[in-house]
Amino acid sequence: MLLALAPPPARICLLPTASGDATAQIRAFRSTLGGRGYDASHISLFRLEHERVPLVEHLLSQDLIYVGGGSMVNLLAIWRAHGIDEILRVAWERGIVLAGQSAGAMCWFEAGISRSRGQARMVPGLGFVPGLLSVHYHRDGERREALLRMVAERGRSGYGLDDCAGVLIRERAVSATLSGRDGAGVFRVEPDGSGAARETRLVARELSSPRPAIDDVAEDIRELRRVRALKGTRATSRRAGER
Repeated sequence: MLLALAPPPARICLLPTASGDATAQIRAFRSTLGGRGYDASHISLFRLEHERVPLVEHLLSQDLIYVGGGSMVNLLAIWRAHGIDEILRVAWERGIVLAGQSAGAMCWFEAGISRSRGQARMVPGLGFVPGLLSVHYHRDGERREALLRMVAERGRSGYGLDDCAGVLIRERAVSATLSGRDGAGVFRVEPDGSGAARETRLVARELSSPRPAIDDVAEDIRELRRVRALKGTRATSRRAGER
C-alpha cells in the first residue's frame, strides 16, 4: 500500500524590524496568513530577551522571509548589529525567497530612496539586486525627484514603484512587474545619455486581488523546494566525485 504524504506547509517568517517590531504589523501579517495552511512566524529583534529565537537556524529553515515597512536606515543598522544581513545573504544564496514592502523592498537593492532622515535621499542597501529603488513613487513626489536626480548624477539605473505595485527578481534582474491596484505602476528610470534621466512605464501584470497572489505562493514554494533539493543533490554528487 502506497501512502501519499502531504508536503509540509510553506514556512514564512516576518521580519518587522523597520517598524520597531510593531505589534500591529505582526498582527496584520498573521491575520493575512491565518487559516491558509502556512507555517507563519516572526522574529522581534527588539524583544529577544523574552522571545528568544535561534536566528540562524530559524531563518535558514524558512521558505520565504518577508520584511515589513518602516525606516530603512534603522532596519539595516539593527540587522547589522545582530548579523541578520549576513544570514540573509546566506538565505539568498540558498534560494530562500526574500520579499517585502517599502523599506522591506528597497533593502535588497544597492540603494533605496528613503525618508528615514526626513528628506528623501539615497540610502545604501544590501546590494543583492543591482541598481536603485524608490517606493511610494507618485504618492511622494520628493522621492521620485530624488530617484531621477540620483540616476542622472550617478549613471545608475533604477525603478520607481507606486503603492500596490511590485517587481519580481530572478537572477538579480527584474523578470516580472505586478500591479495590485488600478493605476499602480512600475517605472524604469535610466540615464538618457545627455546627463538627465529617462522614465519609462513598464507593462505590469494586474492582480485581481492580493488573495490569489498569496495562494499562489504555496505551489511556487513547493517548486522552489524541489529545485533546492536538486541543487543540493548535485553538489553532494560533485563532492563525492572529488574524493
